[in-house]
Amino acid sequence: MNAVTPPIYMDANATTPVLPEVLDAMLPFWTERFGNASAVHSFGRRAKGALETARVQVAELLNAKASEVTFTGGGTESDNMALFGLLSSGDHLIVSAVEHDAVLHAAAALEATGVSVSRVACDKDGIVQPEALEAALTPQTRLVSVMLANNETGVVQPVQQLAEIAHRAGALLHTDAIQACGKTPVDVRQLQCDLLSLSAHKMYAPQGVGALWVRAGLTLKPLLHGGSHERRRRAGTENVPGIVGFGAGAAAARQWLSTDGPEQVGQLRDHLERCLAAHIPGSVVNGVAATRLRNTLSIRFDGVLAEELVIALDLHGLAVSGGSACQSGAVEPSHVLTAMGLSTAEARSSVRLSLARTTSQAEVDRATAIVVAAVERLRSR
Repeated sequence: MNAVTPPIYMDANATTPVLPEVLDAMLPFWTERFGNASAVHSFGRRAKGALETARVQVAELLNAKASEVTFTGGGTESDNMALFGLLSSGDHLIVSAVEHDAVLHAAAALEATGVSVSRVACDKDGIVQPEALEAALTPQTRLVSVMLANNETGVVQPVQQLAEIAHRAGALLHTDAIQACGKTPVDVRQLQCDLLSLSAHKMYAPQGVGALWVRAGLTLKPLLHGGSHERRRRAGTENVPGIVGFGAGAAAARQWLSTDGPEQVGQLRDHLERCLAAHIPGSVVNGVAATRLRNTLSIRFDGVLAEELVIALDLHGLAVSGGSACQSGAVEPSHVLTAMGLSTAEARSSVRLSLARTTSQAEVDRATAIVVAAVERLRSR
């Protein structure tokens, strides 16, 4: 009997598997080390110590102070905390047109409370140009929110330059770095941002845990009201096992980023990109002229519906995404791709392949063959 060919996972921008060392770090906090980190007895003190160790590990990944890191229930909460924590009626908020829905929908909710919101366009490569931000600034601008790297295209924004522009106008800058952290070096001092969101499950740690880095000296209104957890920024008993896993994942990411791992992933992505373009006529890489995350490929195939292609690929053992995983099943085209100037048809023919640290050359070659065959079948119907 032939061995079953293992499936290929190329949707790491949606979520990543938990590393064995991350799981090992978490396991004791579900069993013998189950204490509440707010308790003063030995069980609580051990949990508190583990939580603070994780805080240091996350801070070290960002070149930040541990006291500036607040743990949350995930990236969406971190984005919401940044926006709702700073803005009140009469303030002006600027967001880019290519933000994740966690920012765009939060902005829309704030707009209903009296916050003025401007949505800044990007160019054809998905980049927010500095002059576009400058044109949108007003004396009432309190906050600018521009993501560091796009979850669909991998396009990296000039956050440091945008932060300098915002600061000159007296505004703060928040960056959603959820896709960037763990894939590329992120230094909050170099970026000159004021707030930064990140999430554990994008860096081989558990789902349901995130963090918001807040520059020392900034005060946020809490989203949740209750106890004095997380320096009164986020009430509620901390998810100690998840946070411990987050810390272990951050430490592993920091170590991986110091190796040639990112370069190897980038070479595999580039090889995949070249092979698909060479073997599939009418294929176009979205954001190809921009700096992109080394693991991410957003590509469209003329005449093929992405939702059909994703299903066809899955049936042949390849997991990819039709744009953002958060939009899976949606019939509307990606707002990111349409903001880049793609037509509805072009946006709906785009898929995202995002490689993991563990992706191999053999998997890339097999994935190429699967995609080529699937596109040919769909076009021949």
